[in-house]
Amino acid sequence: MIDGVLELARRRLDQGDGADALERRVERTSVTFEWGRLKAAGVTEEAGVNLRVLHRGRVGIAGTTNVGVGDVGAPQAVPLLDRALASAELGEEIALAFPAAAQLPRVTTHVQRTADASLARLIEIGQFLLDRLTREGCQVNVAIEREVAETWVANTAGAAGSYRSTGVAVSADVWRIAGDDVLAIGDAIESTDLPAEDALEGVVRSITHRLDHALRIVAPPEGALPVVFTPAGLSAVLLPVTQGLSGKAVLQGISPLATRVGEQVFDQRLSLTDDPLAPGRAASRPLDDEGVPSRSTCLVERGVVQHFIYDLETAARAKTASTGHGQRGIFGKPVPGYTNILLGDTAGEGGRGKGTWQGELGGGLLSDVRDGLLVDDLIGVGQGNVIGGAFSHPVALAYRIERGEIAGRVKDAAVAGNVYELLKRIAGVGNDARWTGARFTPSLLLEGVAVARR
Repeated sequence: MIDGVLELARRRLDQGDGADALERRVERTSVTFEWGRLKAAGVTEEAGVNLRVLHRGRVGIAGTTNVGVGDVGAPQAVPLLDRALASAELGEEIALAFPAAAQLPRVTTHVQRTADASLARLIEIGQFLLDRLTREGCQVNVAIEREVAETWVANTAGAAGSYRSTGVAVSADVWRIAGDDVLAIGDAIESTDLPAEDALEGVVRSITHRLDHALRIVAPPEGALPVVFTPAGLSAVLLPVTQGLSGKAVLQGISPLATRVGEQVFDQRLSLTDDPLAPGRAASRPLDDEGVPSRSTCLVERGVVQHFIYDLETAARAKTASTGHGQRGIFGKPVPGYTNILLGDTAGEGGRGKGTWQGELGGGLLSDVRDGLLVDDLIGVGQGNVIGGAFSHPVALAYRIERGEIAGRVKDAAVAGNVYELLKRIAGVGNDARWTGARFTPSLLLEGVAVARR
């Protein structure tokens, strides 16, 4: 489809102008079980084209979902290009350069058996989890989403690429309501392939293990204490860092890391990598949404800030090169976005592992804690002025640690601190690295986290 609109753009644009386009077609199959029963199962389809033009030094954007099968003929291409050119009349001035043709790396993004899986097979996966998680006094919810997509990217400078992709996300949560105590514990796995039975059993063990520890309620500790953040609980800690490593934040002047490249900012045990070539991950891809070939980007190496992520526009404004992190939807301009974030010195090895539930909360870090907290989930992550590093969140799921063991679940507690200070002194790295969404991390033990009762 995009070949036709780009050919039309070549004929109508001035010398020195250019254009790029993305076409994406997605078939999404969803299955949901609520309160132990199948609630919904169905298939939806989406398709669209995003066109960007550089016309007389200004950028214009247009998108359409009026996409048929095959190439875009004049009925669709002409009005799409007209809207993009009209947008450029009011667009920002920028010296944007579209990438030339280049060899793309090899990465497996499509698994045929995932694409071929029937609706009945997806329901069977959900029923398996439902049966294994059912227990007296609890309600179980399960969701399965399978996505099959095809993406095309091309520009007038000669770059072009396409890839097919599959993705499966399976999540489950167990609710227990006893008087005024509402407890919800869940877990999820994602991959390009259908989950094997051992992966599903890992979800069951993860939920039941945490649920068993949560049945006993204890008083929360108070003060500046050691806190173990599980892979799921690390969101509040890592979010300010990843925001600060975005080239867009650097250009806006709001990143605390903007002038710190080459400096030791964090503990030596902190390394961060973004790897769009990680095998088996739904976010992996051979090229970004602007036609730039994918490659692994080291963001932080042993505590030293190395690189920021850029798309074409932020790279042009920063007078540097795109890192291949352009992401775009059908409507709106591309923005820099992460793919697969890996934490640790062996991030590359972790990306090749299964990363499923290891069977022990805290990854072996609890024995070092005499009195502290284990945080598995927080409320309100992402709200407020996140990029500055300060956080203060009530706990959604946390456990008190006493003499190296879990004493029970705490309620009405909150944790606070500044991640840029806390990550200067990592007291321990767990042996439980796993995938949570598109992030591969172990548990971290951080000293001096403020814990308060609410």
